[in-house]
Amino acid sequence: MKPGECSPVEGGSRAGLPELEGLKARAAECIDGAAGRLGALSQAIWSQPELAYEEHHAHRVLTRFFELEPPAASWAVQPHYLLPTAFRAEWEAPAARAAPRPLRLGFLCEYDALPGLGHACGHNLIAEVGAAAALGVKGALEGGPEPAPPVKVIVLGTPAEEDGGGKIDLIEAGAFKNLDVVFMAHPSQENAAYLPDVAEHDVTVKFYGKTAHAAAYPWEGVNALDAAVLAYNNISALRQQMKPTWRAHGIIKNGGVKPNIIPSYTELIYYFRAPSMRELPILTKKAEDCFRAAALATGCTVEIKGEAHDYYNVLPNKSLWKAYMENGEKLGIDFISEDAMLNGPSGSTDFGNVSFVVPGIHPYFSIGSSALNHTEEYTAAAGSQEAQFYTLRTAKALAMTALDVVFKPELLERIQEDFKSKLQEEDFLTTVD
Repeated sequence: MKPGECSPVEGGSRAGLPELEGLKARAAECIDGAAGRLGALSQAIWSQPELAYEEHHAHRVLTRFFELEPPAASWAVQPHYLLPTAFRAEWEAPAARAAPRPLRLGFLCEYDALPGLGHACGHNLIAEVGAAAALGVKGALEGGPEPAPPVKVIVLGTPAEEDGGGKIDLIEAGAFKNLDVVFMAHPSQENAAYLPDVAEHDVTVKFYGKTAHAAAYPWEGVNALDAAVLAYNNISALRQQMKPTWRAHGIIKNGGVKPNIIPSYTELIYYFRAPSMRELPILTKKAEDCFRAAALATGCTVEIKGEAHDYYNVLPNKSLWKAYMENGEKLGIDFISEDAMLNGPSGSTDFGNVSFVVPGIHPYFSIGSSALNHTEEYTAAAGSQEAQFYTLRTAKALAMTALDVVFKPELLERIQEDFKSKLQEEDFLTTVD
């Protein structure tokens, strides 16, 4: 076989369990066959980090990857899909063209970096995992049973996870409409099929006062820095009454100009997090009261502006994560316990919003390093050769899980039932086509 090619799977016209295992082996083989190209893709993104909505190099590298993926023109690629640095690449089995409702599997790529740190969250590896898993599913189905099931494999390039929420922009533009299940994976320090990523609301707080000479006649001024400091301390005092699962963290971005000038303007940026979208508004209201109290105490006026998008908590899909764990364990992945998984530390992601629109999985995977995300050490680990083994192994587990969804209708039904059940628990009304 040539590099990147996969061997055909022997079997009958329909994929029984023995044949399904053969298809999974073929998917893994296809990923191994493309390992060189996938590693180069990751390195190209890692070596030139770009911030949210500015991922022009990563966008070019990824779209070119799918445009050149053999056999030629097998992917229909839409660059600049709904956003300047988003893309969509689609492959469909021949049977999908005639099917009234083919199964649509989505694989998500992230590729934005952090300011000053580069790819300290490993988004170059997220892009690689999404691309690799999609290639594995496509390769398995191309050489699988005849007739091939009516399936579309869709890769979405989703910019701006670290700041702004590109997936939310894409949801609003209709990019996730009609997808049946979505897959992605995030590098971390451990292997977890799910972590309870929480809801997040970001605010910018601006205090306006009045300048005066700080030594000659300070009584003529209205000190916006005092308001900022009081606000910061108010939030700190609020922590006593915050639930253990709530988080509030912020900075003073602008604290004045010179010590001898009473500051007339200050600015803070705060992130607030809670386990669910039900709790988040409660925390946000308490915090806004802290900001307004600081303005009242100092005589300043205050402007509180929330970001355009809130990040939702990630809805768990137990049927999907169990299938992923079964496949991962066959590949030697050692997962943390379910108790550790459900009670472990976590951050926030715009994948949470996706999980309210379409069933999906967002597992975490070790890259063989004890370094923590958002550090210089993790930047180095994300670009290391050692990370490649773990990244491609995770991609294989995702591809194998996607094949379970294709060939086990009862699994897809359970996934959809789990999805609807979690939406009801959240008291969240949505329409899924």
